[in-house]
Amino acid sequence: MSGLQRRRVNNPNSEHDNHLNHNGNSSTSKRSSSSLPSSSSPRLAGAAGAGIANSERAHKGIAYDPRDLQVEAEQSQHPKLTLMEEVLLLGLKDRQGYLSFWNDNISYALRGCILIELALRKRIAMTRDPNRRRYDLADRLVEVTSDKLTGEVLLDETLKLIKTSEKLSVGSWIDLLSGETWNVMKIGYQLKQVRERLAKGLVDKGVLRTEKKNFLLFDMATHPIVDTVSKRNVIERVLALATPNTVALDMNRLHKNPNIKARVTRSVALLLSGYAASVLENGFASLNYDAREEAFMRTDELLNEFGVWPWGVVGKTQGAAADGATGIGSASLDTSDQLESPASAAMSHASVAQIANLVKNAKDEIGDDELEFEVVATVFSVFGKVSRIFCLDISPTLTTLIRWTRYSSLFTVSLSKEVYPLKTFK
Repeated sequence: MSGLQRRRVNNPNSEHDNHLNHNGNSSTSKRSSSSLPSSSSPRLAGAAGAGIANSERAHKGIAYDPRDLQVEAEQSQHPKLTLMEEVLLLGLKDRQGYLSFWNDNISYALRGCILIELALRKRIAMTRDPNRRRYDLADRLVEVTSDKLTGEVLLDETLKLIKTSEKLSVGSWIDLLSGETWNVMKIGYQLKQVRERLAKGLVDKGVLRTEKKNFLLFDMATHPIVDTVSKRNVIERVLALATPNTVALDMNRLHKNPNIKARVTRSVALLLSGYAASVLENGFASLNYDAREEAFMRTDELLNEFGVWPWGVVGKTQGAAADGATGIGSASLDTSDQLESPASAAMSHASVAQIANLVKNAKDEIGDDELEFEVVATVFSVFGKVSRIFCLDISPTLTTLIRWTRYSSLFTVSLSKEVYPLKTFK
């Protein structure tokens, strides 16, 4: 038994008993026991805290990189689907799983969506040059502000191209990414199979599925929609801006996650990109004829408003400004723009106030990211030029005389004494 007592020398209780047995003095035993380290000492407490931290870290995984937390925090500020994927999802037929064969505009619009997404993620911005304001929006140069990867293949590929290339304008980049160039040295800038790669990304996210269907003599991969909720949310956001019920913007009809940055700007970009891609037919399918025409009229006005920079500085809605709005722009009341905006005469004062309020909410999201949002406005400006060429039946009240002539592989459209060259987009 004595051997067992000697082996328990580190136990404070046994030490206390030894002092009692040999000296018979309780005060000595108290002093000796108090001199021993207790479990509440800072050293043991630090060791215990380190053990808890290690156990928590071990619970998360063997290898731990603090940069992963930064990536997760950044991803939480962006929606699940990118702007390109939302536009593609808006144009896909639910059961058939493919786009319209006659839609040639979506390829060009998707390249613009890539630049918008990079700008909203703070990867690219306009070159900080005071002299840039002397040039048109589409001619201002773009530069990379952060080469950090986004995790999206198309975005990272485009970011690498912009970083390794000379500084070019937004319009030039959209043309190069679309393959619309005569420069043989820059043919490699074209992004290949964008629609198919976006569809595969939606398959990985569980929104679509892949099927094989036979079309005449060949098989074609189709992607029917599985997650109908995602497409319903996209359509709801489009209708929230195209067919508003009140002057005040209902944020609940936009992204429901309040942590997502630039919710209003993203929704406006979805509507205008879908308009340029000619896929809003599916989004407005639930509307009757009159409501559908009004939705297209409003979308055209929004394109005029957001296709300039700065937003809301033109001050053409003087009536809205007098009623408490910010004087933010609708070019709808300018008689000189009647040809460009044929639906302006039919817009009511309430609609002008709605657009002014929408522009105000979008401006509130800019903050210190003015150069990034300038890229977004520039892409809208390019979309506006394309829409004036292709979207000729905006309003039933528009009386136009369309005359198609073929000359040197170019087409011309005669519109109310104005002739616009038609560029064929691939």
